[in-house]
Amino acid sequence: MNVLVLGSGGREHALAWAISRSPDVKRLYVAPGNGGTAAVAKNVALDTEDLDAVLEFALDNAVELTIVGPEAPLVAGIVDRFRDAGQRCFGPSQAAARLEGSKVFAKEFMKRHGVPSAEFAVFDEPQAAKARVSDLGFPVVIKADGLAQGKGVVVAESSEQAISALDEIMVRKKFGDSGSRVIVEEFLRGEEVSIHSICGGGRAVMLPTSQDHKRIFDRDRGPNTGGMGAYAPVPFVTAKQRDAIYETVVKRTLTGMEKEGNPFTGVLYAGLMMTDAGPKVLEFNVRFGDPETQALLPLMKSDLLRLLFESTNSAPPETVDFHGDRFAATVVVASQGYPGAYKKGETIEGLSDIETPQRVVFHAGTKRDGQRWVTTGGRVLAVTAWEPGLAAAIKSTYEGVKRVKFSGAYWRTDIGKKAL
Repeated sequence: MNVLVLGSGGREHALAWAISRSPDVKRLYVAPGNGGTAAVAKNVALDTEDLDAVLEFALDNAVELTIVGPEAPLVAGIVDRFRDAGQRCFGPSQAAARLEGSKVFAKEFMKRHGVPSAEFAVFDEPQAAKARVSDLGFPVVIKADGLAQGKGVVVAESSEQAISALDEIMVRKKFGDSGSRVIVEEFLRGEEVSIHSICGGGRAVMLPTSQDHKRIFDRDRGPNTGGMGAYAPVPFVTAKQRDAIYETVVKRTLTGMEKEGNPFTGVLYAGLMMTDAGPKVLEFNVRFGDPETQALLPLMKSDLLRLLFESTNSAPPETVDFHGDRFAATVVVASQGYPGAYKKGETIEGLSDIETPQRVVFHAGTKRDGQRWVTTGGRVLAVTAWEPGLAAAIKSTYEGVKRVKFSGAYWRTDIGKKAL
């Protein structure tokens, strides 16, 4: 079949890498793609938020399945647009995508359906938020309501930090209209875990657990980023805890969406805190995570393309096969200054010396400029390795990372170490 993957990051390179191995794929397109996706697919110069242009390309090129990587097209209603045109598109409807598109919607939905989460309050006026920001104690979590590329969450340790964050989000509009409303939420203690479920036809198949590392600096310090690394599976999550996640989070969410007339198809990604009281949802995403996808897909035995196609056709299979003895780790190499201002156009060296049968480079902010690779983004690339043990996977990943050379290259040195 002809397949179109939408997006330009490391997640989309990983998706294209896995899909290209399927015997069912005939032609594989990535729009707009990056320097790495061009090696496994044909890059197409499309704006993923121009839904009419994307649909026109799919129709003109007999695309049989479109897979949406980033959240913005989903929140804008691309799946509805494709379905109205008789086209198959993997992802949730616009109404269901509100689980990510609006944190207020997600929190109120969870409260209605008994999905465990933190206590919260919603504000649409900065003075009211400032007056009550200390009600939940410190530290306290402040979240912009709308999409903010994973950067709209602040953990404030004091009243001064909280007021500063509210000013930045609500008054100075750092995230535009996404900050018109905010959630002030209690701070949960425990270990963070991500769970991805492939959903369709009222059924969900959970993928292995993973752990993202959001903060820019080692030991989880500094501002949030889109993600600086991940590993999978998470060894300290027990089978009993996985069952609890399925019953209290995944199942209740699917049932609740169905009851409200918005059945969920696509990826339900729950960012969880494993608290002493059990798993609690920090946030929902409605697409594959980045960089978790780069760690999850090398674990998969089953055909990813077939899994996603069947999810849009009826329902995913009841089981998905994974390499049971395999762990994977991925480390993001970023441009100096990210998630703030950073330089572009830096020459990247060393890429030809990294890949092995058990280690791969997933590109994100790169492009080919003649005979050289250059940087185009904050998160430039990720190195992923897989081995029978987590320590070995982490070791191999960092051996690859150390071969990446460009001016200002930065990476965290502690990805996965808490699990060891």
